[in-house]
Amino acid sequence: MIAMSEETHEYLVKVDWTHDRVGNLTVEGKPKIQISAPPEFDGPEGIISPEDLFVAAATSCLMTTFVTFTKKLRVEFKSFACEGHGTLERVEKGFQFTKLLLKTKVTVESDEFISKAERALELAGKYCLVSNSMKCPTKHENEVVVG
Repeated sequence: MIAMSEETHEYLVKVDWTHDRVGNLTVEGKPKIQISAPPEFDGPEGIISPEDLFVAAATSCLMTTFVTFTKKLRVEFKSFACEGHGTLERVEKGFQFTKLLLKTKVTVESDEFISKAERALELAGKYCLVSNSMKCPTKHENEVVVG
């Protein structure tokens, strides 16, 4: 990451082709990830695809944004899990993601944290910078339980 100013940040990644539709994705100082086209687009099985990373970016951003709001709202939670479901469809200009569904489940210690956890989820959905930057609409299904 390169800090441009307090309000501007750049993130640099590099992809080096290795063979067929496979390459190595590197971010300086972080683990290398092997990437490829998904099997439905002639890539091999078992390798992370850009499509996986697209959905993963939204789910992981939602998690980190949720944690930020739980700290601001003083919400204690025991667990957070989010399943991201991206829908890729053929449209006029080829394929594109047409919708993203983020199904989130948060477990809190007691009833007193339910409404605050629900508010933190609502704010996370509203302010998640990654899904706000995506062209496709994002829908949220949130559940907060005591456990």
